[in-house]
Amino acid sequence: MKFAEIPVHTAVKTHLLRMVRGGKLPHALLISGPEGSGKLSLARALAQYMQCACPGETDSCGECPSCKQHRSLNHADMHYVFPVIKKKSEHLLVSDDYLAEWREFLHGRVFSSWQGWLDTLDAGNSRPAIYVEEAASILHTAGMSAYTSPVKVVLIWLPEKISVEAANKLLKIIEEPWEDTRFILVSNDASAILPTIFSRTQRVNVPRLSDAEVVSLLAGSYAVDHGEATAIARMARGNACAAIAALDTRGEAGEFASLFRDAMRKAYLKDVRALRELGDRMAAMGREKNCRMLEYFTSQVRENFIYNLHQPQLSFLSADEAQFSARFSPFVNTANVEGILADFDAAHTDIARNANAKIVMFDTLLRLIVHLIKKP
Repeated sequence: MKFAEIPVHTAVKTHLLRMVRGGKLPHALLISGPEGSGKLSLARALAQYMQCACPGETDSCGECPSCKQHRSLNHADMHYVFPVIKKKSEHLLVSDDYLAEWREFLHGRVFSSWQGWLDTLDAGNSRPAIYVEEAASILHTAGMSAYTSPVKVVLIWLPEKISVEAANKLLKIIEEPWEDTRFILVSNDASAILPTIFSRTQRVNVPRLSDAEVVSLLAGSYAVDHGEATAIARMARGNACAAIAALDTRGEAGEFASLFRDAMRKAYLKDVRALRELGDRMAAMGREKNCRMLEYFTSQVRENFIYNLHQPQLSFLSADEAQFSARFSPFVNTANVEGILADFDAAHTDIARNANAKIVMFDTLLRLIVHLIKKP
């Protein structure tokens, strides 16, 4: 990955390049920012530049053996660490066991998402993490001399997923690595990183993309007309992954929108039997997808409440969502909006903690009946 392949964050790229050329790159660098901002690509481009045999002022050469190995994700001195799932039938515990999936995940992508990695892993209800076995692998890697480059790089994607046991084993090596070792950590949520890890890093913050940058990305790379690109960019709120996913109306967002409409209509009609069937159908989607669905429901309730203000510049609804909200939004008001949001949030928490999804969803949908009859 070259810096030139990343169409955004000129200021961040300039800052990283100055750190390398000025010999001020820390032994442990944390690149943090919101999902869908291109942080992982920036980290990959930085590593390639550090290990390039003929680096220029603004980018790696892209042609030397080191750059070609980076392009194929097969560099001997580039080590990736990322959350993985434990499979009961196999001893797959560390990142090296999932390199084929990792290469598939990164191939052709400038913007990467947690959900994209879950889909690549086919994680289902499993929750990927960076386990203590990974720490032993990192210590082994860090103790070896660089093979073909002046430095070896250990890139840790989502250090907030590091288990406490793994973190305790890594503290010393992150604080005082070997002279030829550099750690690059890439985080979606720096506040969730264990303080003992966070305190040992120097931080570079990557801002969310502007709506104009998302519009440019959609128009330039996906041939989306300006009007549609603008609407999608407003909904994506700086998340390029969300914007790209929104292009597929048959995907998850479209499915969630349909379920949201069904839930609200059936609750308004007080159709308890239909709500039970709908709750069973939702529960069958699995824990992780249920959590994403409830997050979508929460955003839609908020958007419908804002829709009543009649200020389009504050609305982040697609054309289809706005069409439904034009009729439904009056039913989301000051008397019930907090209660609906609280119920969705509680359902999200319960399902995330492995509560029975059928019971939780049916109970939540029943509560909607009571909420929707409330008037301000």
